[in-house]
Amino acid sequence: MRGRIQLLNLRQRTVAIIVLVVIFLFGMVISGIIIDADKLSVNLAMKNSAPSLDHLFGTDWLGRDMLSRTLKGLTLSMGVGLLAASLSAGIALLLSLLASWNKQIDYLVTWLIDLFLSVPHIVLLILISFAMGGGIKGVVIGLAFTHWPSLTRLLRAEMLQIISAEYVGVSQRLGKSRWWIARQHLLPHLVPQLFIGFILLFPHAILHEAAVTFLGFGLSTEQPAIGVILSESMRYLSTGMWWLAFFPGLSLLIMVALFDMLGKNLKRLLDPFHGQR
Repeated sequence: MRGRIQLLNLRQRTVAIIVLVVIFLFGMVISGIIIDADKLSVNLAMKNSAPSLDHLFGTDWLGRDMLSRTLKGLTLSMGVGLLAASLSAGIALLLSLLASWNKQIDYLVTWLIDLFLSVPHIVLLILISFAMGGGIKGVVIGLAFTHWPSLTRLLRAEMLQIISAEYVGVSQRLGKSRWWIARQHLLPHLVPQLFIGFILLFPHAILHEAAVTFLGFGLSTEQPAIGVILSESMRYLSTGMWWLAFFPGLSLLIMVALFDMLGKNLKRLLDPFHGQR
């Protein structure tokens, strides 16, 4: 009875954290979407202003409000992360299902996983992004093709465990096709793991997008991306304009931490005893 009450309290606390994180992230996205274009316009009369009540994050060398630019950049990063994580999760699911077809394909999938994991992540991301011409398209393709290996390995291990289950063997003896088994047995078990993996891919995708953009291989400098903001701010830090990098960088870390918290709490909600094993 006591254990059941503890489990109920844990679930309630986990759900409360998930709801608060989702509300905070949703508010961040809505704020970035509804920002008026005037907030992003040049205002030389207010240039290089330190943080104040009128401009909480200060203004840059062109008088643009840094709070507005930061929220716009976070929204853009979230959109890029959403698209890249979706594509990467799709690749992971497809490869994990193909690995169940036969031992030869499973060996090929395992070889691809080891190959991609053996190459330095950021180097491979820069090469793919540069080869694709940079911009949003290049970054999304680069992120999608470099973030699937870890999730594929997890889904493949889960799939191998399911295939060895007795009810899957019964379906095979009854003459069910491989696609039927995949649709009826594998997918229902893989989808929860896929969803959690998809959420946990977000912080990695967002951070790597900012890193590649910061190095000049990502989004265009015309877009208010966090990587662009941080890259431009480097030229002004020596003049004492610390707020140009501090607040955007801190906001990026907070958003990444919130996505990481969301993924971990969703995992705890689906498997409350995971950390006790």
